[in-house]
Amino acid sequence: MTVVKQTIVGILGGGQLGRMSAMAAARLGIQTHIYCPEANCPASLVTPHFTCAEYTDKAALETFAKAVDVITYEFENIPVETVEYLKLFKPVYPDEELLKASQDRTKEKDFLNGIGIPTAPWAEIKSAADIDKTFDQWGFKEGILKTARFGYDGKGQIKISEGDDTATAWEKLKTDKAVLEGIIDFDYEVSIIIARDIKGHCAVYPLSKNDHKNHILWKTTAPISSATIEREAAYMAHELAEAVNLVGVLAIEFFVTKDGKLLANEIAPRTHNSGHWTIDACSVSQFENHIRCVAGLPVGKVGCHSSAEMINLLGEDILKLDEYHAMEGANIHLYGKTDAKPGRKMGHVTIVKK
Repeated sequence: MTVVKQTIVGILGGGQLGRMSAMAAARLGIQTHIYCPEANCPASLVTPHFTCAEYTDKAALETFAKAVDVITYEFENIPVETVEYLKLFKPVYPDEELLKASQDRTKEKDFLNGIGIPTAPWAEIKSAADIDKTFDQWGFKEGILKTARFGYDGKGQIKISEGDDTATAWEKLKTDKAVLEGIIDFDYEVSIIIARDIKGHCAVYPLSKNDHKNHILWKTTAPISSATIEREAAYMAHELAEAVNLVGVLAIEFFVTKDGKLLANEIAPRTHNSGHWTIDACSVSQFENHIRCVAGLPVGKVGCHSSAEMINLLGEDILKLDEYHAMEGANIHLYGKTDAKPGRKMGHVTIVKK
């Protein structure tokens, strides 16, 4: 009898991204071990191995690392020190350098600009005086003031326009470091997702168009018909993936300006909400490719066999499932969350069209 060893992938974080990654791993015969400080988190419900401990608990981290073959993470606010410690025991993909850049907006934008990827005008802000100084340099007074760290889904940001009190805005942000971004008169927003395996082979998913409600992603449509923009976005994704020696999946969000130019908004060193449609419309989803890449398997072909529209179920949207249950082509994905807080991502629905 031949015994086949099962790979175990450790995942830091137990939210919906970890949950969908664990489900994709199971299809490949790969086990997952979720590490998360919250009990009964979405990913803990679909994995054979679960550790509930803080990211600063070195004893628990060492035990976790020794129980897995390789480690990854499902969101970018994992402490860098945690990743550095885990690397003493097992490989961690993507590594901490990409994590450092994605956790700080000033480092992120500086890094992107340094490898030739354009962004909106921006400046590092450490005081209200810096805001006024930057506006004077720009010659206009309209921008978005964002905390440098830990902001997402519209949290930690304030719009500033002509006549606003910059000192009050700075106080409201309650931070000692921020970034001021010039407001772009853009046409729409897109994102692109790239997967890269240990041998450096890449696969890029079709470009998707994103619509937001209250700064939270509401709908993603893919693929979109814009060959020139898609080619440029794919080129930038390749440049970023090579620059950081990516192993796994990352996403780049872009503004598309009125004249068709791409300006990078944010990067995510992980699977991304705008790529959920790939589960139902591609031969290999973003989650499967992430697991494949970090587990040492070759990156999978990302052929898109259907067009798709992905809709996030935010808060009480979870109570409106009847229309989707009756809809042809609707694929419902619920995350196992019980508290339907306003704006909370409770699940998503992907409507596929052949």
